[in-house]
Amino acid sequence: MNKDVLDILVVGGGGREHAIIRNLKESSRCGKLYCTPGNGGISRDAECFDVKADDISGVAALAKQIKADLVFVAPDDPLVAGMVDTLEKEGIAAFGPNADAAIIEGSKVFSKRLMKKHNIPTADYEVFDNPSEALSYIRRRGRYPAVIKADGLALGKGVILCEDYVEAKAAIKSIMQDRIFGASGKRVVVEEFLTGPEVSVLAFTDGKTIYPMASAKDHKRVFDGDMGPNTGGMGTISPNPHYDEKTAEYCMQNIFKPTIEAMRKEGRPFKGCLFFGLMLTPDGPKVIEYNCRFGDPETQVVLPRLKTDLIEIISAIRDERLHEISVEWTDDACACVVMASGGYPGEYRKGLKIKGLDKNGQLKGAMIFHAGTRYNEGEFFTNGGRVLGVTAKAPSLDKALARAYDSVAKISFADAHYRRDIGKGFYLK
Repeated sequence: MNKDVLDILVVGGGGREHAIIRNLKESSRCGKLYCTPGNGGISRDAECFDVKADDISGVAALAKQIKADLVFVAPDDPLVAGMVDTLEKEGIAAFGPNADAAIIEGSKVFSKRLMKKHNIPTADYEVFDNPSEALSYIRRRGRYPAVIKADGLALGKGVILCEDYVEAKAAIKSIMQDRIFGASGKRVVVEEFLTGPEVSVLAFTDGKTIYPMASAKDHKRVFDGDMGPNTGGMGTISPNPHYDEKTAEYCMQNIFKPTIEAMRKEGRPFKGCLFFGLMLTPDGPKVIEYNCRFGDPETQVVLPRLKTDLIEIISAIRDERLHEISVEWTDDACACVVMASGGYPGEYRKGLKIKGLDKNGQLKGAMIFHAGTRYNEGEFFTNGGRVLGVTAKAPSLDKALARAYDSVAKISFADAHYRRDIGKGFYLK
């Protein structure tokens, strides 16, 4: 990518995309910023369009219409469906893995078999396309909790932990027979239950070189104390206090590099951002899952710590010269508290007025990443389950958390819900 200043179209409309856009804005190489479909907060930082994120032909047409120099494809669905492939065939530069590589998230069966074949540490598992055979295996094995995963994409909700056989039977029925996740439930992975601290590590890679990003810790459960159903993420911190240098080096040599090499050997070189969901078990770090893109809400605490120009990194990845640059991070800690609609992840109301934000949807002393918001005549309204990611950066984790929660207290909308224990249970100093 030889052009000095790039006009960039970001595909997506959540908090992750807002964090990406606000980081891109800081680059001296950033020209015009566009986003589709975007949201209320993103509309204050980029020109938004109403093409859906999974409309591959629509995004390609839009990119041509606005003469975008680069399309940053952020969500999993369009990546797995081959949006990058289509854009590149149309002569449009894109950032993200092609469909052959994005399968690492698109199929849990593929990713588990990849790890087994290439000796990458992960939980023991079996694959089933027959409900009766899956249940027979679970009963015969007799170990609980049992982890049951739909093979394909399921909006981050395709994993069910079953405490006994009754719950396992219900999970198999809902996934494989009732098809609550659609075609993603044609096959399931029944997996060993792992214990230990969870760590999220995103990584830049050009298919040859890999640069892990700053570590993070997500909080998936909707209520304090990790209670209630799983969500898309109720908050996150970076760095993850459990992820020390020794652990990072082990993961680099036994997980990160081997994964990139495995994908290349399989004829599926991965270029973009690869997400490693890890469990630090008593037997060492193991892979829980891969994602083929920036995580949400991990991106909201990782990118604010990035010192190196993101567009320079993207250019190096596209040109397969990532080894020629260095990727640097600040020593700061970062914390994000998600303000969600009451009732999320179940039913919730939309269209509620948000108070406390300025005309740009921001608040002094914090970074407000909009997820489910709408902008109308100078005011912001709720428009989704996860509404805002209230984020703060500071020299220490406790200060970052304090700033984030101080900012949350200044923002309000009817039925607002947020966890009050993000980052708790870790060191605070």
